[in-house]
Amino acid sequence: MTIVSMRVNGRAVAGEVEDRTLLVEFLREGLSLTGTHVGCDTSQCGACVVHVNGSAVKSCTMLALEAQGAEVTTIEGMAAPDGSLGVIQRAFQEHHGLQCGFCTPGMVMSAAALLRENPSPSEAEVRAYLEGNICRCTGYHNIVKAILAAAEELRAAPAAAE
Repeated sequence: MTIVSMRVNGRAVAGEVEDRTLLVEFLREGLSLTGTHVGCDTSQCGACVVHVNGSAVKSCTMLALEAQGAEVTTIEGMAAPDGSLGVIQRAFQEHHGLQCGFCTPGMVMSAAALLRENPSPSEAEVRAYLEGNICRCTGYHNIVKAILAAAEELRAAPAAAE
Protein backbone atom coordinates (compact mmCIF):
# COMPACT_ATOMS: atom_id res chain seq x y z
CA MET A 1 0.00 0.00 0.00
CA THR A 2 1.12 3.53 -0.82
CA ILE A 3 -0.14 6.91 0.36
CA VAL A 4 -1.34 9.14 -2.46
CA SER A 5 -2.15 12.81 -1.99
CA MET A 6 -3.72 15.35 -4.32
CA ARG A 7 -6.16 18.23 -4.36
CA VAL A 8 -9.67 17.17 -5.33
CA ASN A 9 -12.23 19.88 -6.01
CA GLY A 10 -9.95 22.37 -4.28
CA ARG A 11 -9.48 20.29 -1.12
CA ALA A 12 -6.27 18.50 -0.06
CA VAL A 13 -6.89 14.76 0.26
CA ALA A 14 -4.76 11.71 0.91
CA GLY A 15 -5.40 8.02 1.10
CA GLU A 16 -3.78 4.63 1.12
CA VAL A 17 -4.02 2.78 -2.19
CA GLU A 18 -2.68 -0.34 -3.80
CA ASP A 19 -0.34 0.39 -6.70
CA ARG A 20 -2.99 -0.91 -9.13
CA THR A 21 -5.83 1.29 -7.80
CA LEU A 22 -7.44 3.30 -10.57
CA LEU A 23 -8.15 6.99 -10.07
CA VAL A 24 -11.89 6.35 -10.51
CA GLU A 25 -11.78 3.77 -7.68
CA PHE A 26 -9.92 6.17 -5.40
CA LEU A 27 -12.44 8.94 -6.09
CA ARG A 28 -15.52 6.74 -5.70
CA GLU A 29 -14.45 4.34 -2.96
CA GLY A 30 -11.70 6.23 -1.16
CA LEU A 31 -13.28 9.69 -1.20
CA SER A 32 -16.98 8.82 -1.66
CA LEU A 33 -17.21 11.08 -4.72
CA THR A 34 -19.63 8.85 -6.59
CA GLY A 35 -20.58 11.31 -9.33
CA THR A 36 -17.76 9.97 -11.49
CA HIS A 37 -19.21 6.83 -13.05
CA VAL A 38 -17.68 3.56 -14.23
CA GLY A 39 -19.38 2.46 -17.41
CA CYS A 40 -16.99 0.21 -19.28
CA ASP A 41 -13.52 -0.05 -17.65
CA THR A 42 -11.98 0.20 -21.12
CA SER A 43 -12.03 3.98 -21.72
CA GLN A 44 -14.70 3.63 -24.40
CA CYS A 45 -17.72 5.33 -22.78
CA GLY A 46 -16.38 8.51 -21.12
CA ALA A 47 -18.63 8.26 -18.03
CA CYS A 48 -15.50 8.51 -15.85
CA VAL A 49 -14.06 11.75 -17.28
CA VAL A 50 -12.49 14.06 -14.69
CA HIS A 51 -9.98 16.89 -15.02
CA VAL A 52 -6.40 16.33 -13.90
CA ASN A 53 -4.34 19.50 -13.86
CA GLY A 54 -6.90 21.04 -16.19
CA SER A 55 -6.95 18.26 -18.79
CA ALA A 56 -9.88 15.91 -19.34
CA VAL A 57 -8.87 12.30 -18.62
CA LYS A 58 -10.72 9.02 -18.40
CA SER A 59 -10.15 8.09 -14.78
CA CYS A 60 -10.81 4.38 -15.43
CA THR A 61 -7.49 4.15 -17.26
CA MET A 62 -5.35 6.28 -14.94
CA LEU A 63 -3.79 4.96 -11.77
CA ALA A 64 -4.44 6.94 -8.60
CA LEU A 65 -0.67 7.12 -8.06
CA GLU A 66 -0.32 8.93 -11.39
CA ALA A 67 -2.38 11.75 -9.89
CA GLN A 68 0.05 12.21 -6.98
CA GLY A 69 0.26 15.95 -6.28
CA ALA A 70 -2.25 16.77 -9.03
CA GLU A 71 -5.26 19.07 -9.03
CA VAL A 72 -8.29 16.89 -9.78
CA THR A 73 -11.78 18.17 -10.51
CA THR A 74 -14.78 15.86 -10.52
CA ILE A 75 -18.41 16.54 -11.39
CA GLU A 76 -18.95 17.48 -7.74
CA GLY A 77 -16.45 20.31 -8.26
CA MET A 78 -18.43 21.78 -11.15
CA ALA A 79 -21.10 23.32 -8.93
CA ALA A 80 -21.25 27.08 -8.46
CA PRO A 81 -19.57 28.42 -5.30
CA ASP A 82 -22.95 28.60 -3.55
CA GLY A 83 -23.56 24.89 -4.26
CA SER A 84 -26.10 25.45 -7.02
CA LEU A 85 -25.62 23.96 -10.47
CA GLY A 86 -22.79 25.41 -12.52
CA VAL A 87 -23.41 26.93 -15.94
CA ILE A 88 -22.81 23.71 -17.89
CA GLN A 89 -24.79 21.57 -15.45
CA ARG A 90 -27.69 24.02 -15.58
CA ALA A 91 -27.61 24.06 -19.39
CA PHE A 92 -27.89 20.26 -19.43
CA GLN A 93 -30.93 20.53 -17.16
CA GLU A 94 -32.58 23.39 -19.06
CA HIS A 95 -32.01 21.89 -22.52
CA HIS A 96 -32.90 18.30 -21.56
CA GLY A 97 -29.36 17.09 -22.25
CA LEU A 98 -29.83 14.04 -20.09
CA GLN A 99 -32.22 11.16 -19.66
CA CYS A 100 -31.04 8.42 -17.32
CA GLY A 101 -28.12 10.65 -16.25
CA PHE A 102 -25.46 7.93 -16.22
CA CYS A 103 -23.29 9.57 -18.89
CA THR A 104 -24.03 13.12 -17.75
CA PRO A 105 -21.04 13.63 -15.40
CA GLY A 106 -18.60 12.60 -18.12
CA MET A 107 -20.43 14.69 -20.71
CA VAL A 108 -20.33 17.77 -18.44
CA MET A 109 -16.63 17.28 -17.71
CA SER A 110 -15.84 16.82 -21.41
CA ALA A 111 -17.95 19.87 -22.27
CA ALA A 112 -16.05 21.97 -19.72
CA ALA A 113 -12.73 20.89 -21.23
CA LEU A 114 -13.97 21.67 -24.73
CA LEU A 115 -15.24 25.11 -23.75
CA ARG A 116 -11.96 25.92 -22.00
CA GLU A 117 -10.08 25.02 -25.22
CA ASN A 118 -12.65 26.47 -27.61
CA PRO A 119 -15.13 28.95 -26.11
CA SER A 120 -17.07 29.25 -29.40
CA PRO A 121 -17.38 25.75 -30.84
CA SER A 122 -19.58 24.94 -33.80
CA GLU A 123 -22.11 22.12 -33.58
CA ALA A 124 -19.75 19.93 -35.61
CA GLU A 125 -16.86 20.68 -33.24
CA VAL A 126 -18.99 19.77 -30.20
CA ARG A 127 -20.04 16.50 -31.83
CA ALA A 128 -16.44 15.66 -32.76
CA TYR A 129 -15.19 16.43 -29.24
CA LEU A 130 -17.81 14.17 -27.69
CA GLU A 131 -16.82 11.15 -29.78
CA GLY A 132 -15.19 9.61 -26.68
CA ASN A 133 -18.44 9.84 -24.68
CA ILE A 134 -21.28 7.40 -25.19
CA CYS A 135 -24.89 8.08 -24.30
CA ARG A 136 -27.23 5.15 -24.69
CA CYS A 137 -30.43 7.16 -24.15
CA THR A 138 -30.35 10.23 -26.37
CA GLY A 139 -29.53 11.10 -29.93
CA TYR A 140 -27.02 13.68 -28.62
CA HIS A 141 -29.07 16.54 -30.09
CA ASN A 142 -30.02 18.02 -26.71
CA ILE A 143 -26.55 17.38 -25.28
CA VAL A 144 -25.04 19.41 -28.13
CA LYS A 145 -27.73 22.07 -27.70
CA ALA A 146 -26.92 22.29 -23.97
CA ILE A 147 -23.19 22.67 -24.60
CA LEU A 148 -23.74 25.40 -27.20
CA ALA A 149 -26.08 27.23 -24.78
CA ALA A 150 -23.48 26.95 -21.99
CA ALA A 151 -20.82 28.29 -24.35
CA GLU A 152 -23.00 31.29 -25.14
CA GLU A 153 -23.67 31.97 -21.45
CA LEU A 154 -20.01 31.63 -20.51
CA ARG A 155 -18.98 34.02 -23.30
CA ALA A 156 -21.59 36.55 -22.11
CA ALA A 157 -20.41 36.33 -18.50
CA PRO A 158 -16.76 35.16 -18.56
CA ALA A 159 -16.47 35.34 -14.78
CA ALA A 160 -19.28 32.79 -14.40
CA ALA A 161 -18.26 29.50 -12.87
CA GLU A 162 -18.26 26.44 -15.12
